[in-house]
Amino acid sequence: MKRRTWLLSALGTTGALVVGWGAWPARSRLGSPDLMTQTEGDVALNGWIKIAADGAVVLAMPRSEMGQGVHTSLAMLVAEELDMPLNRIRLEQAGGDRIYGNVAMLVASLPFHPLDSEGEQKPVKIKMGEWMVGKIARELGINATGGSSSIADLWDPLRMAAATARASLLQAAAQAWKVPVQEISVSAGLMQHPSGVSAHYGQMASVAAGSSPQQVTLKARQDWKLIGQSTQRTDIPSKLTGQALFGADVRLPGLLFAAVRMCPMLGGSVASIDRTSALSVSGVSQVVSLDAWAGGTAGLAVVGQSTWHAQQGAKAVQVQWQAPAGGGADTSRIQAALLNALNTESGFTFHEQGVPVQAEKAAAKRIDALYQAPYLAHATMEPMNCTAQVKDGKVEVWVPTQVPQMARAIAAKVAGVDEDQVTVHVTLLGGGFGRRLEVDFVGQAVQVAMACQGAPVQLSWSREEDMGHDFYRPMHLAKFQASLDDKGEVTSLRIKSAGDAITPRWMARTAPHLAGPFDMPDKTTSEGLFDLPYGFASQHMSHVATQSGVPVGFWRSVGHSHNAFFSESFIDELAVATQQDPVAFRLKWLKEAPRYAAVLQLAADKAGWGQALPSGRARGVALHRSFGSITAQVAEVSVEQGQIRVHRVVCAIDCGTVVNPETVAQQVESSVLFGLSAALFGKIDIVAGVVQQSNFPNYPMLSLSQAPQVDTHIVSSTRHPAGVGEPAVPPVAPAVANALFALTGKRQRSLPLALG
Repeated sequence: MKRRTWLLSALGTTGALVVGWGAWPARSRLGSPDLMTQTEGDVALNGWIKIAADGAVVLAMPRSEMGQGVHTSLAMLVAEELDMPLNRIRLEQAGGDRIYGNVAMLVASLPFHPLDSEGEQKPVKIKMGEWMVGKIARELGINATGGSSSIADLWDPLRMAAATARASLLQAAAQAWKVPVQEISVSAGLMQHPSGVSAHYGQMASVAAGSSPQQVTLKARQDWKLIGQSTQRTDIPSKLTGQALFGADVRLPGLLFAAVRMCPMLGGSVASIDRTSALSVSGVSQVVSLDAWAGGTAGLAVVGQSTWHAQQGAKAVQVQWQAPAGGGADTSRIQAALLNALNTESGFTFHEQGVPVQAEKAAAKRIDALYQAPYLAHATMEPMNCTAQVKDGKVEVWVPTQVPQMARAIAAKVAGVDEDQVTVHVTLLGGGFGRRLEVDFVGQAVQVAMACQGAPVQLSWSREEDMGHDFYRPMHLAKFQASLDDKGEVTSLRIKSAGDAITPRWMARTAPHLAGPFDMPDKTTSEGLFDLPYGFASQHMSHVATQSGVPVGFWRSVGHSHNAFFSESFIDELAVATQQDPVAFRLKWLKEAPRYAAVLQLAADKAGWGQALPSGRARGVALHRSFGSITAQVAEVSVEQGQIRVHRVVCAIDCGTVVNPETVAQQVESSVLFGLSAALFGKIDIVAGVVQQSNFPNYPMLSLSQAPQVDTHIVSSTRHPAGVGEPAVPPVAPAVANALFALTGKRQRSLPLALG
């Protein structure tokens, strides 16, 4: 039986499997009050909400803040339901209970076509698949910040937790005042009755604790005062004043500092170390050998009085490196292997409709194209770092991480203690983009701390080590084949891609207890290819999953980041081949996808599509759906002094209900700049196992002078909130590439984009 048939049949089964899942005890995500940190004067009402003595609200925060504004948006949900000013919502790090796990992120990993899985009229297989995976996700309780899923996942649980707390407080006040609860109003956290009595939440919290409100009702949309309003992010003031605590800012009494030096060959190891020269460097205290934790690379760390001392010591170590057993990876060989895989292997079919073979045989014309995308590094502004202390059988870790539970697990494994002996403090993240879904650097920090006799130690990577030992976005190739009939109409589209699958590799190194005995199909390999909205009668989309030996990981927008470039560039090729306007061509094939058409039309209208541009400029368009959001972009491009110049990017986005429009605009702008840097400059080359790029001079970012004007237009929607942090990344590259074709007549099929 084909794996696809087995997978979808299993998800659609309603017999023994469902009986088994259904027998599990139901667990509410509301949680017990004892899950909250016990602090004097605070009263916990459930697993999310505490009421302080002064009436302020304390929210258990399970998601990491890495510049996406999630701490503000999630607090807004609570403030709305409790009728509290946003500045009266305090945050504390959530614990490790299952209720804080990210359910939406796992459900979104199912390889269902979005046109089938949206709305209430979903096929039974899809409903059952989502129910089953949701059930598993709630049991696993994996706390992860990623997949643009924080708001989507916590939209209902947080509002319900806040509404339940409000109902308990109102019920307590009604009992104390002996009045009907419906006669009590709330404004800015103050409960008031027309008789004149009033109390803030803190005065009723003890009475409300342990009570079960008779009725809990979420606020009606028309009564919202905060949700949907542009609101200043609460993390900005502390960042402006320097008071914000990032991982690199952690300072503890007696803190030591460590710098790493890892084998320059990916997958290599240490043959021998001569510590003599390093230990003679002033301020250096010791040299610690490092194992290859959680899929990382082996090496060493030098401990010193400061990061600078440690770095000087690391440079002085005399070390002999050992190449990996299979030899060093090489991007040119990997590219050739991927092309061979495309030509010789059938791969896993993610989507098929119609009869592509029949349409291809009857075709009057065929259009073929091969697209390529390189490895990419994350290059977060804050390189990898972690502060750890191992003392008296306990481990304490301060780390900018997207996966605190996995950080806890690797710390326990390295130190040889139970997980309940490990405390993880999550700091602000100076960029994540998926790199901090990894925990290799946490394992290193704990190993070094074990050698420091109870003293805390802050381990930091240099930019060069960070660039050379990343978990890279995979190199991918994709072959496109379209059939046209004698009238010039598209009758079929066939897409086959090849490249490493990220999810099984990530699971094996970060959660090996959850990794299966064989690789299941990884949606991230084909997302943005198998789930196109265009209504071509016959379609076939497959992927050949490979294992190149290069460490690969989740990169902002994951498979969409390159697959959108492939698919939307080829859609443009079809528009040209059929002699149609690129926007009109797309709209023609979006008749069964009105949401997509509306977003595309909005972007085109706002960009002035079809209107004259200054001489030497052209527009390009791209449309893409990722993380539940539909995004269309129009890029205005020129070539100046032999360089590609992007002047303006107009973006329309349908991301469902919007909590904070200001954050949406910020994330769209961030995504455009991030995606544009990759489209114009991003490329990781590997020769003999060694990454050739080392720092920003040879892995450049978009400069301020190169940044385009970005206009964001948000589609009004009452749908469930969808992702915002990543969906505007994928369309950038194809929009610019399509504009370049309109300008130069040359089709760009490889990234990064280049002239000549």
